[in-house]
Amino acid sequence: MSGEIEIPVRELSLLINHQLGQHFYDFVNTYRIENAMNMLKDETKSKVTILEILYEVGFNSKSSFNTAFKKHTGTTPTLYRKNL
Repeated sequence: MSGEIEIPVRELSLLINHQLGQHFYDFVNTYRIENAMNMLKDETKSKVTILEILYEVGFNSKSSFNTAFKKHTGTTPTLYRKNL
């Protein structure tokens, strides 16, 4: 991202921290979780597993995905899908 807007990584991180009140990883995870939520809502993807979704949106582990998902939505991905 910093390469695209041509500023050093550290400056971009500080900008996100100060302007958005978030750490860089929380900022990125917000977009990942929103993408995952859209996939979970998509009826054409009802057979896609949570594990497949977490890898597709950029997470590398189920525990980090579940933690970020619950932080963002207040529920687990499985319960989120079930309650749709």
